[in-house]
Amino acid sequence: MRNIHYFWRHPLAEQVREEGRREGRAQARAEIVLRILQRRQIDVPADLRDRILASTDLDELGTWLDRSYEIADAGELFTEGP
Repeated sequence: MRNIHYFWRHPLAEQVREEGRREGRAQARAEIVLRILQRRQIDVPADLRDRILASTDLDELGTWLDRSYEIADAGELFTEGP
């Protein structure tokens, strides 16, 4: 009897699924940042909204998420510092 290799168990398939999960987490985090800013009635210009939604770096998005609770202007998300 020959071995049957299922594609969904293949390392490449697992890698693709993990990349999809990371992209999904990044998208969700970006949407949360925007939602917080909206609820705080902070205007987010289209170019900044696009920049937030385009980010796939979970650490960067985490920093922006933390800052979204404290800033007074959307541009402050991107300033260097704590």
